[in-house]
Amino acid sequence: MSEEGKSNVRAVERALDLLLCFTIRSEWAMGELAEQTGLHKSTVHRMLATLEDKGFVSRDRLTERYRLGLRVWELSANMPQTDDPGIISLPEMERLRDTLGETVSLYIRDGGERIRIQAVQSNQAVRRVAPVGARLPLYVGASSKVLIAFESPGKREELLRESTWPESIDRNQFRRMMSEIRASGYATSFEEREAGAAAVAAPVYNRSGILIAALSVSGPSNRLTMDAMGEYVPAIMEAARRIGALLR
Repeated sequence: MSEEGKSNVRAVERALDLLLCFTIRSEWAMGELAEQTGLHKSTVHRMLATLEDKGFVSRDRLTERYRLGLRVWELSANMPQTDDPGIISLPEMERLRDTLGETVSLYIRDGGERIRIQAVQSNQAVRRVAPVGARLPLYVGASSKVLIAFESPGKREELLRESTWPESIDRNQFRRMMSEIRASGYATSFEEREAGAAAVAAPVYNRSGILIAALSVSGPSNRLTMDAMGEYVPAIMEAARRIGALLR
């Protein structure tokens, strides 16, 4: 590849890095984007000007902060929807939220992380807020446990050897926990990742029996006690089964 070609590729990579920052939060100042991406401010300024001109970002003239532009939503509107788990699962997730009264989330695994691809927020005043698009580590949380425990043995062992996990995690103890989760069919977490929060999750398999996602119910730990989570498991597992039956 020529030097000009390499330069063009780097420019595309930098532009995509800037856009991916908006998966973390919805608004950024130019300086914050430069710090987040490690790019020089002048480079970020040029990139943002181009992205704004093309409609991929918009700038608030009063605050000088950037957010995603309408062109992004135009692209997402043309995504194939028939096989999108986040769209297909929504009615069942809403039904589960209305039944249990807590926030319902759907997670998929992406490498060594999980991503929340859909969420239905609880209607209660004190609730667990779950932003769609959030990336979370695989070594903690009910959904993370599900996405590891119900993987194929080879993939599960590969994930358990993930080098980015904290050294404080005992891998053998984690393996034993995975066996217990597979035996029970679900996983729980109680103030593991966040103080005052609890969650219970079940696997979602497609019609071919392939693990697709983890369906989670989360809420304040004073309301979502271990006893309450145990009572919720049948409804969660049934919702996961119904969602999976719709997925190819």
